[in-house]
Amino acid sequence: MTLANASVGIVPIIFANDDLPELTPPIEPEALAMQLARLGFRGSQLSRALPPLDCLDKHALRIAEVYAALPCTSDGPTPQAREQAFERLLAAQRSHASVLVFSYHLSPERVGWSGRANDPAAPKLTEQGQTRALDLLTEIARASDRPLVYHPHTGTFVETPEEVEWLMSSTNADLVGLCLDVGHYIVGSGDPVQAIQRYRQRVRHVHMKDVDGRVLAELRAGAIPDFHEALRARVFTELGNGVLDLIGVLRELSRQDYSGWLMCEQDTTWRPAAESAAISRAVLAFATRLVSSPR
Repeated sequence: MTLANASVGIVPIIFANDDLPELTPPIEPEALAMQLARLGFRGSQLSRALPPLDCLDKHALRIAEVYAALPCTSDGPTPQAREQAFERLLAAQRSHASVLVFSYHLSPERVGWSGRANDPAAPKLTEQGQTRALDLLTEIARASDRPLVYHPHTGTFVETPEEVEWLMSSTNADLVGLCLDVGHYIVGSGDPVQAIQRYRQRVRHVHMKDVDGRVLAELRAGAIPDFHEALRARVFTELGNGVLDLIGVLRELSRQDYSGWLMCEQDTTWRPAAESAAISRAVLAFATRLVSSPR
């Protein structure tokens, strides 16, 4: 029962948000790498905001993950998805990333159901769409020379606990692991602690983000219309500042002797990006010590 072998990294979207670039002031790549190292992160998602890979070594940073967000409709991945998936796999190989994080991207059909995707009226993958989605996922997993994990995401066709269960039960556990983004799982009406208990060793990568309960309630009530507006309202918040049971998540990961990456992530913030990242890093360190301390 330990987290001693887990590594702490960051998804630097808070410094460079591709979906809402107007919310993130520009930062020089070298300055970003220095910030991440100073804050105590040891790895990062591959990002356009980072300096060239050969410049990361001097900051003791490595690429923890490459993220593949692939276009998908209710009928399954679009014709461009396969090519994009292999491009991201190649990027993972070139950057020596620890894992390839695979996800079907925000869908216009589902993004307006964010936070309410368990409603029976919410659009679902068709039978053909399910087959195509699983086929591409399996193809990329077989081609990958490093662990592949699937990331359930708000505003996509794999968001709710039921949809995650479908995907996990329909794929080979040796080929496809779970990237549990605890924030997205909460927005999708799930309990991250229960997810870790359910999927155990299939949880091979974790995105750590908290959720603002007030904004989430407005999203679920329809007062906030979609995921993009929820991001503008800062639905995700610093660790320790929302509804996430952080101690429960870390305790359950410890019971599984989790040894993968714990990736701090926050899409948008009311604070300066470096301040927000510092808060989450410090809270995660404190919570990890609490969980690891003998009782």
